[in-house]
Amino acid sequence: MAGDDPKEALFLCALQNAVKHGGVPQAGAVIGMVMGAHPELRSRAKEVSALAKDAIAEVAKLSPEERVATLQARAPERITAMSGKHEKKKVLPELEGAENDVVMRFAPNPSGPLHIGHARAAALNDAYVKQYGGRYILRIEDTDPKRVDPEAYQTVQEDIRWLGLGITEVVTQSDRLPIYYDLCKQLIENGGAYVCTCDNEVFKELKADKTACPCRGNPVEKNLELWQKMLDHTFKEGEASVRIKTDLSHPDPAMRDFPAFRILDAPPHPKVKAHVYPLMNFSVVADDHLLGVTHVIRGKDHIANTRRQKYIYDHFGWQQPVYRHYGRMGIEGVVLSTSQMRAGIKEGLYSGWDDIRLGTMRALARRGILPEAVKNAMIAIGIGDVDISFSWDNLYAENKKLVDPTANRYFFVPDPVEAKIEGAEPHTAHALLHPSDEARGKRTLEFTGTVLIPKAELVPGTAMLRLKDLFNVKIAWNGDTPSFSYGGDSLAEARAAKARIIQWLPAQATMPCTLLTQEGEVKGACEPAVKGEAGKVIQFERVGFVKVDAVSPDGVVAYWTHK
Repeated sequence: MAGDDPKEALFLCALQNAVKHGGVPQAGAVIGMVMGAHPELRSRAKEVSALAKDAIAEVAKLSPEERVATLQARAPERITAMSGKHEKKKVLPELEGAENDVVMRFAPNPSGPLHIGHARAAALNDAYVKQYGGRYILRIEDTDPKRVDPEAYQTVQEDIRWLGLGITEVVTQSDRLPIYYDLCKQLIENGGAYVCTCDNEVFKELKADKTACPCRGNPVEKNLELWQKMLDHTFKEGEASVRIKTDLSHPDPAMRDFPAFRILDAPPHPKVKAHVYPLMNFSVVADDHLLGVTHVIRGKDHIANTRRQKYIYDHFGWQQPVYRHYGRMGIEGVVLSTSQMRAGIKEGLYSGWDDIRLGTMRALARRGILPEAVKNAMIAIGIGDVDISFSWDNLYAENKKLVDPTANRYFFVPDPVEAKIEGAEPHTAHALLHPSDEARGKRTLEFTGTVLIPKAELVPGTAMLRLKDLFNVKIAWNGDTPSFSYGGDSLAEARAAKARIIQWLPAQATMPCTLLTQEGEVKGACEPAVKGEAGKVIQFERVGFVKVDAVSPDGVVAYWTHK
């Protein structure tokens, strides 16, 4: 087929190269791939070379997400070949006992959308499943109705899909209450737990004294009777709980007979009618065992929970998973508290969960941060147990690797000032859409006498500016008032004069543009062609990368991504 029409082969090779390396390929690389796969085309080298530019230009028009989807639809075997090689690559430290596949889990609470703090566990687990093969479980931990937002069941899964995690199954804990109740009964029957009806303050005093409460010695039959009364709503909230039998002489009071089930009368759960709920340590042990979880990666703030959970594993005679506890990751610069975010949205401080001042996944997506960048940044951090500060610059560097090869370039003039250039004849500026990819073409900007330039560039005393891709402008000052005249086309003269090279726009051909940053709005103007980039990440030259959020007759709205 390639011998008759090499266009498809060239396009697929260009597409595969772009997906694999995260950028638009050079023509030579694509031609080499095609010639290697189709030696019959070597006699048509000139024709193939000409067609390669068209294939590369077609690929350049697609976003990174569109490239993957197109390659999956038209040549899925190429995706498989690449992913197979990728999955064998060891990007993280080895896991003990991972020789025969792994079963990992990511277990968020449905209290709100996922944020950057969730990304570490999500990405590390995902990477290990890809590295070793196996299953990746999304477990919605919703057995604390005080921490459940009904909308979050959907938003969490939307965020998971955006991140591109290789989830193989989804489990919701509130659907499994009968399982937990049955296991609790079994644990009481084998003497590993008991129902405590002591006043909480009295129990705390006894625990502090390393003394058993009166309920601890009740026979199994009595405990089973009290357990059934808990389920039958005989007790009210705070009147009874199930406790795990541990070592009362343990040096850490938090380890002594900790609770496993409690009664909650309010608020009502949005999915189930329940009165008795398992606490995290019990439900996590039950699910990790029953779902076959082999390895657990979580923060070292859970080390105490790991120790508590061992008591439950030992009572049941179950084997614990392999645990790796990573250090704390401090994150500054954004709001991560779900309650604070919700309150801010309600008060009108934030526009929604995707307000770019927040640290949610959807806020990052709206800014133009790609999911692969988030995952790559987290994998780079790894699973070390040293406490660290999260670096936004590292995330932006990972994102830049992905967007820089694909983002078209345009001019944006913030806080624009009109400048009439005396003595300048009409000029046509031809600016590359991408400096590393001439095949993408050029933008044409017609100068007819007056331009818009950034107000910030007009510093009194400045004698010359260079309008990028156009010509030099001389500036004369009358106090704080500048006047402008044509300064020649020579770039060498501009450099010799140490003139700043600035962005500009023809005054007669602009589009109003609002750039929304985390610090506030920046009003300005951009090239009219930006209206064709809705939903894409582009680069405003000398400003930074932005995501074009909306286009209307009133202008363009873009969100700041990063430098």
